[in-house]
Amino acid sequence: YPRGDQLKNHVNPRTYQYLCRVLAQSKLPQELIATYRPWFLAFMLDDPSSDAFSSQLGVESFLASRAQAKNKSMTGLESTMEHIRVFSGLNDQESEACLLLSFIELEGSDAASSRTMAAWRRGDAEGVWRSMQERYRDFPSMAERLLTVRNRTWIPKIEGYIHSGKTYFVVVGAAHFGGPNGVLALLRQR
Repeated sequence: YPRGDQLKNHVNPRTYQYLCRVLAQSKLPQELIATYRPWFLAFMLDDPSSDAFSSQLGVESFLASRAQAKNKSMTGLESTMEHIRVFSGLNDQESEACLLLSFIELEGSDAASSRTMAAWRRGDAEGVWRSMQERYRDFPSMAERLLTVRNRTWIPKIEGYIHSGKTYFVVVGAAHFGGPNGVLALLRQR
Protein backbone atom coordinates (compact mmCIF):
# COMPACT_ATOMS: atom_id res chain seq x y z
CA TYR A 1 0.00 0.00 0.00
CA PRO A 2 1.15 3.57 -0.44
CA ARG A 3 2.88 5.32 2.44
CA GLY A 4 0.43 6.01 5.27
CA ASP A 5 -1.93 3.17 4.34
CA GLN A 6 -1.90 -0.32 5.81
CA LEU A 7 -3.38 -3.76 5.33
CA LYS A 8 -5.56 -3.49 8.44
CA ASN A 9 -7.46 -0.63 6.76
CA HIS A 10 -8.55 -2.94 3.92
CA VAL A 11 -9.52 -6.25 5.51
CA ASN A 12 -12.04 -7.40 8.07
CA PRO A 13 -10.61 -7.06 11.61
CA ARG A 14 -11.11 -10.81 12.16
CA THR A 15 -9.05 -11.56 9.03
CA TYR A 16 -6.30 -9.27 10.28
CA GLN A 17 -6.33 -10.88 13.76
CA TYR A 18 -6.11 -14.34 12.24
CA LEU A 19 -3.24 -13.25 10.00
CA CYS A 20 -1.41 -11.89 13.05
CA ARG A 21 -1.85 -15.27 14.80
CA VAL A 22 -0.49 -17.09 11.73
CA LEU A 23 2.48 -14.73 11.66
CA ALA A 24 3.12 -15.21 15.38
CA GLN A 25 3.29 -18.99 14.83
CA SER A 26 5.74 -18.41 12.01
CA LYS A 27 7.75 -16.05 14.21
CA LEU A 28 7.42 -13.33 11.56
CA PRO A 29 7.04 -9.73 12.78
CA GLN A 30 3.67 -8.09 12.19
CA GLU A 31 5.40 -5.01 10.77
CA LEU A 32 6.68 -7.18 7.93
CA ILE A 33 3.21 -7.45 6.40
CA ALA A 34 1.73 -4.10 7.38
CA THR A 35 1.91 -2.59 3.89
CA TYR A 36 1.39 -5.69 1.75
CA ARG A 37 -1.88 -6.31 -0.05
CA PRO A 38 -3.79 -9.48 0.88
CA TRP A 39 -3.25 -11.19 -2.50
CA PHE A 40 0.52 -10.80 -2.11
CA LEU A 41 0.40 -12.25 1.40
CA ALA A 42 -1.44 -15.25 -0.04
CA PHE A 43 1.65 -15.91 -2.21
CA MET A 44 3.90 -15.54 0.83
CA LEU A 45 1.78 -17.98 2.83
CA ASP A 46 1.98 -20.55 0.05
CA ASP A 47 5.74 -20.63 0.55
CA PRO A 48 7.03 -18.28 3.24
CA SER A 49 10.64 -19.21 2.51
CA SER A 50 10.62 -18.00 -1.08
CA ASP A 51 10.02 -14.91 -3.14
CA ALA A 52 6.37 -14.83 -4.24
CA PHE A 53 7.33 -14.58 -7.89
CA SER A 54 10.43 -16.73 -7.83
CA SER A 55 11.55 -17.85 -11.26
CA GLN A 56 14.05 -20.37 -9.90
CA LEU A 57 11.78 -23.41 -9.60
CA GLY A 58 9.34 -25.30 -11.73
CA VAL A 59 8.83 -26.59 -15.22
CA GLU A 60 8.96 -23.14 -16.80
CA SER A 61 12.41 -22.43 -15.36
CA PHE A 62 13.67 -25.86 -16.41
CA LEU A 63 12.43 -25.41 -19.99
CA ALA A 64 13.78 -21.85 -20.17
CA SER A 65 17.25 -23.02 -19.18
CA ARG A 66 17.09 -25.80 -21.80
CA ALA A 67 16.01 -23.34 -24.49
CA GLN A 68 18.80 -20.97 -23.54
CA ALA A 69 21.36 -23.77 -23.65
CA LYS A 70 20.20 -24.63 -27.20
CA ASN A 71 20.01 -20.97 -28.31
CA LYS A 72 16.25 -21.17 -28.83
CA SER A 73 14.33 -17.90 -28.69
CA MET A 74 11.55 -17.52 -26.15
CA THR A 75 8.56 -15.26 -25.76
CA GLY A 76 5.71 -15.13 -23.29
CA LEU A 77 1.99 -15.42 -23.76
CA GLU A 78 1.82 -12.60 -21.22
CA SER A 79 4.31 -10.28 -19.60
CA THR A 80 5.22 -10.47 -15.93
CA MET A 81 3.19 -7.30 -15.35
CA GLU A 82 0.15 -8.79 -17.11
CA HIS A 83 0.43 -11.83 -14.87
CA ILE A 84 0.74 -9.71 -11.73
CA ARG A 85 -2.31 -7.66 -12.81
CA VAL A 86 -4.41 -10.81 -12.50
CA PHE A 87 -3.92 -10.31 -8.77
CA SER A 88 -3.15 -6.62 -8.39
CA GLY A 89 -6.42 -5.85 -10.20
CA LEU A 90 -8.45 -7.45 -7.42
CA ASN A 91 -10.57 -5.11 -5.32
CA ASP A 92 -10.19 -5.18 -1.53
CA GLN A 93 -12.87 -7.85 -1.00
CA GLU A 94 -11.52 -10.12 -3.74
CA SER A 95 -7.97 -9.68 -2.47
CA GLU A 96 -9.09 -10.57 1.05
CA ALA A 97 -10.94 -13.64 -0.30
CA CYS A 98 -7.69 -14.72 -1.97
CA LEU A 99 -5.92 -14.47 1.39
CA LEU A 100 -8.72 -16.34 3.16
CA LEU A 101 -8.41 -19.18 0.64
CA SER A 102 -4.73 -19.42 1.57
CA PHE A 103 -5.70 -19.76 5.23
CA ILE A 104 -8.04 -22.61 4.35
CA GLU A 105 -5.29 -24.33 2.39
CA LEU A 106 -2.87 -23.91 5.29
CA GLU A 107 -5.38 -25.66 7.53
CA GLY A 108 -5.28 -28.93 5.68
CA SER A 109 -5.69 -29.20 1.98
CA ASP A 110 -3.22 -32.06 1.81
CA ALA A 111 -5.87 -34.33 0.29
CA ALA A 112 -6.84 -31.73 -2.31
CA SER A 113 -3.19 -31.02 -3.15
CA SER A 114 -2.51 -34.74 -3.44
CA ARG A 115 -5.43 -35.20 -5.85
CA THR A 116 -4.23 -32.28 -7.95
CA MET A 117 -0.65 -33.58 -8.06
CA ALA A 118 -1.85 -37.10 -8.89
CA ALA A 119 -3.91 -35.73 -11.80
CA TRP A 120 -0.90 -33.68 -12.96
CA ARG A 121 1.38 -36.74 -12.85
CA ARG A 122 -1.16 -38.74 -14.89
CA GLY A 123 -1.37 -35.97 -17.47
CA ASP A 124 -5.05 -35.57 -16.60
CA ALA A 125 -5.72 -31.96 -17.65
CA GLU A 126 -9.43 -32.30 -16.87
CA GLY A 127 -8.61 -33.54 -13.36
CA VAL A 128 -6.26 -30.62 -12.71
CA TRP A 129 -8.91 -28.20 -14.04
CA ARG A 130 -11.58 -29.78 -11.79
CA SER A 131 -9.25 -29.38 -8.81
CA MET A 132 -8.90 -25.67 -9.57
CA GLN A 133 -12.66 -25.33 -9.92
CA GLU A 134 -13.08 -26.99 -6.53
CA ARG A 135 -10.43 -24.76 -4.98
CA TYR A 136 -12.29 -21.67 -6.19
CA ARG A 137 -15.80 -23.07 -5.70
CA ASP A 138 -16.69 -20.19 -3.38
CA PHE A 139 -14.73 -17.63 -5.41
CA PRO A 140 -15.60 -18.37 -9.06
CA SER A 141 -14.57 -14.92 -10.27
CA MET A 142 -10.99 -15.76 -9.28
CA ALA A 143 -11.03 -18.96 -11.35
CA GLU A 144 -12.38 -16.83 -14.19
CA ARG A 145 -9.49 -14.33 -13.80
CA LEU A 146 -6.81 -16.99 -13.38
CA LEU A 147 -7.88 -19.32 -16.15
CA THR A 148 -10.70 -18.37 -18.52
CA VAL A 149 -9.83 -14.71 -19.18
CA ARG A 150 -6.15 -15.48 -19.67
CA ASN A 151 -6.88 -18.51 -21.89
CA ARG A 152 -9.06 -16.38 -24.16
CA THR A 153 -6.36 -13.70 -24.31
CA TRP A 154 -3.71 -16.24 -25.29
CA ILE A 155 -5.64 -17.92 -28.12
CA PRO A 156 -4.87 -15.30 -30.82
CA LYS A 157 -1.15 -15.52 -29.99
CA ILE A 158 -1.20 -19.32 -30.09
CA GLU A 159 -3.09 -19.25 -33.39
CA GLY A 160 -0.43 -16.91 -34.75
CA TYR A 161 2.21 -19.46 -33.80
CA ILE A 162 0.22 -22.25 -35.47
CA HIS A 163 -0.16 -20.31 -38.72
CA SER A 164 3.41 -18.97 -38.77
CA GLY A 165 4.91 -21.97 -40.50
CA LYS A 166 7.45 -22.28 -37.67
CA THR A 167 7.62 -24.76 -34.82
CA TYR A 168 6.64 -23.44 -31.38
CA PHE A 169 6.51 -25.12 -28.00
CA VAL A 170 3.81 -23.52 -25.81
CA VAL A 171 4.07 -23.93 -22.05
CA VAL A 172 1.23 -23.03 -19.69
CA GLY A 173 0.10 -24.31 -16.31
CA ALA A 174 -1.75 -27.64 -16.44
CA ALA A 175 -5.06 -26.16 -15.24
CA HIS A 176 -5.17 -24.03 -18.41
CA PHE A 177 -5.59 -27.08 -20.66
CA GLY A 178 -8.78 -28.62 -19.23
CA GLY A 179 -12.39 -27.55 -19.05
CA PRO A 180 -14.79 -26.00 -21.53
CA ASN A 181 -12.78 -22.77 -21.61
CA GLY A 182 -9.38 -24.40 -21.56
CA VAL A 183 -6.76 -23.69 -24.20
CA LEU A 184 -7.39 -27.01 -25.97
CA ALA A 185 -11.18 -26.57 -26.06
CA LEU A 186 -10.89 -22.98 -27.28
CA LEU A 187 -8.50 -23.99 -30.06
CA ARG A 188 -10.81 -26.83 -31.09
CA GLN A 189 -13.77 -24.41 -31.21
CA ARG A 190 -11.86 -22.13 -33.60
